[in-house]
Amino acid sequence: MKIKEISVGIQSARGALDDFIAAGDTVARGEVVAEETSIYFTSMEAFRKALTPKRLELIHIIKTEKPVSINHLAKLAHRNIKNVAEDVKFLVQVGLVETTGNRALAPRVDYDEIQLKIAV
Repeated sequence: MKIKEISVGIQSARGALDDFIAAGDTVARGEVVAEETSIYFTSMEAFRKALTPKRLELIHIIKTEKPVSINHLAKLAHRNIKNVAEDVKFLVQVGLVETTGNRALAPRVDYDEIQLKIAV
């Protein structure tokens, strides 16, 4: 299995904008921007609201049980399918979960750990 690290960080909106501008300047000079798999939140509170214990549990279940559909995941988690589908949709949007399949979307996690970086 491919090992992939996803860094989760806390960064101000201004810091994120500065990083975006710096990446644009790098591209404008014809240089290649290093690919980084990171997700940034503007505060610890935003992080706690986004990566709730239930969402982290879903990630763990996806990684260990390999459900074949969102419905299967909901059954494994003993949760309402609508809530699980919403949580999976969010996790896909932030890049922590991928889905495969056409009709029954099978959630997938292809990394082994999440690292949290907090700027001081």
